[in-house]
Amino acid sequence: MTNLSILGTGAMGQAIAAIAAKGGHSVQQLGSGDVDTPVTGDIVVLAVPYPAVADVVAQRGDQLAGRVVVDITNPLDFETFDSLVVPADGSAAAEIARALPSSRVLKAFNTNFAGTLATGTIGPLATTVLIAGDDVDAKSELAAVVTSGGLTAIDAGSLKRARELEAVGFLQLTLAASEKVAWSGGFGVVA
Repeated sequence: MTNLSILGTGAMGQAIAAIAAKGGHSVQQLGSGDVDTPVTGDIVVLAVPYPAVADVVAQRGDQLAGRVVVDITNPLDFETFDSLVVPADGSAAAEIARALPSSRVLKAFNTNFAGTLATGTIGPLATTVLIAGDDVDAKSELAAVVTSGGLTAIDAGSLKRARELEAVGFLQLTLAASEKVAWSGGFGVVA
């Protein structure tokens, strides 16, 4: 059993918590008002919007040292909804890794919608969570949580692949926002 701390109580945070609980893992879910409650999870999921990440890191950076930190953000320009706000050769996950050098940072869940995490399917396919990171053990730990909760996990490579995952997440969000795909849809992976 793995102990997860999920920072964020929105739809994504709740869906990830449900997956972990379904797999028999313990979950600590903390909202923005819980800043005095210490993080206890071995895996910490940053289920907050990208603009809130800097504050989370500033408030909880010491608590995140030595832990697996999962970045689920898509660093969108929320004013224009027309671009990412990180450099083209970088990613939000890379920025988080630089800010948390004692943490094992992963990128995951950003190519999924909360609805497909909750149902476990995208059309006829099982929901697939793509996981990027430089620590093989950390990726295995998160993949075990994902698969025990009934979903499929695929190792997407090193943390450098986070920029491609963020591009896919951005594309999927813009398609849903323009009503070209449903928020209950998305990209499926056939392996």
